[in-house]
Amino acid sequence: MSIPKGGNMKLIQFFKTMVLLSFLIVPGAGILNSQHVPKAPKPGDEVKIIDQTGKYIPLDLSFTDSNGKKSQLKDIIKKPTVLTLVYYHCTTVCMPLLGAVTDVLDRVDLVPGKDYEVITISFNERETPEKAKNIKDNFIKRFSKPFPEEAWTYMVGDIDNIHKLTDSLGYYYKRDGEDFIHPTGIFMISPNGKITRLFYGVSYLPFDVKMGIIEAAKGKTGPAISRALLFCFKYDPEGKRYVFNILKVTATITLMFLFIFVVWLLLYTRHKRKKALKKE
Repeated sequence: MSIPKGGNMKLIQFFKTMVLLSFLIVPGAGILNSQHVPKAPKPGDEVKIIDQTGKYIPLDLSFTDSNGKKSQLKDIIKKPTVLTLVYYHCTTVCMPLLGAVTDVLDRVDLVPGKDYEVITISFNERETPEKAKNIKDNFIKRFSKPFPEEAWTYMVGDIDNIHKLTDSLGYYYKRDGEDFIHPTGIFMISPNGKITRLFYGVSYLPFDVKMGIIEAAKGKTGPAISRALLFCFKYDPEGKRYVFNILKVTATITLMFLFIFVVWLLLYTRHKRKKALKKE
């Protein structure tokens, strides 16, 4: 196909315009997707997890366990710790999350209470130790191998301590009536409170979790897991589940291909000009 004189410049200008439009389309997709995405307790923050790997949680925060005993985190976190944030009357996301944690720990060949411990904290300040105990009893029973009750601490707390903890973890959520809209994931915490790894979502591999625990014991940080999955899915507050974010993914892929094509076109045009100059 022959391109008329000046056609290359017109094509380049056209695709430059398309790139600019794509940059407008992608934020537009975000706006459409976010019309049902609520805001976190802090104005301007979306419901999300911001990776805080390498930073520390405040260990002087106080929470009450399922037996009604109030303790600071520094009195509980003595070993590598798998930390989960839920609210106990949630049945749509939190219970599957705790079920996934139970299942993966049941398959990890480390000794609970010796090699690691688990802490689950409710971010609903209205929940009670009694509710925490009911949930704990339910999940402890699910282990097929011996799992000492003291190795998994379920806790509740007041709003100030909850927000200090969630802020330090980069965990942002929002109350929705009696429920909450929130992200899902688990955190690996070293004995001195360092956030060493973050696992997004509600599906975990035993090898990944085992390595996360071993790294936490050494205070060694690792990469966040399944960030791509979090990018590709969004939380539907009406259906209370995660759904594939087709608009965001399609816009991103389109922009990537458009960018690659424009780069190719520019390089091709430069090559043709050099060739023409040599002929002259």
